Amino acid sequence: MNAQLKTVLLTILTLSLFVIALIELSGVSETALFNKYNIGSGPGNGLSYKQSQSREDMIANMPKTSIQFYETKYNFGTLKEGDVVKHAFKFKNTGTNPLLIAKTDVSCGCTVPTFSKEPIPPGGEGEIMVQYNSSHHPGHQQKNVMVHSNAQQEAMSIGFEAEVTPK
Repeated sequence: MNAQLKTVLLTILTLSLFVIALIELSGVSETALFNKYNIGSGPGNGLSYKQSQSREDMIANMPKTSIQFYETKYNFGTLKEGDVVKHAFKFKNTGTNPLLIAKTDVSCGCTVPTFSKEPIPPGGEGEIMVQYNSSHHPGHQQKNVMVHSNAQQEAMSIGFEAEVTPK
């Protein structure tokens, strides 16, 4: 192979690698590292609208539906301080559009709600599991969880109470 051909091939290879590096770093490609690992935030970062949009914004733009909780209050009864208890608040999508839970807000770090991030089809059921840690919380306790979704009533309150006896 003559030297001139080697120089041309090496130049083409170098330019190709340079272009690939520019595409990866700019985030133009959907498989670019910036998009794949959600690096950056806000406008002008090279991320597509779909990826930079928050879950709450996405849900606010969804068609409304309705949600029915089978119970909105639960009583754990008497607990010993330090007990960790759980309860599932079950609900049904009673509307005609898919139901998506955006987020839950709690009044205390002792209460941890978990829920499915998947949409619940019309007529489908789901649950929000609420875990309560009674450590350092003696006495009568009432805790609430605000559930935000694409339901007509965008925020609903569910909660529980317990009588926590000291150690």
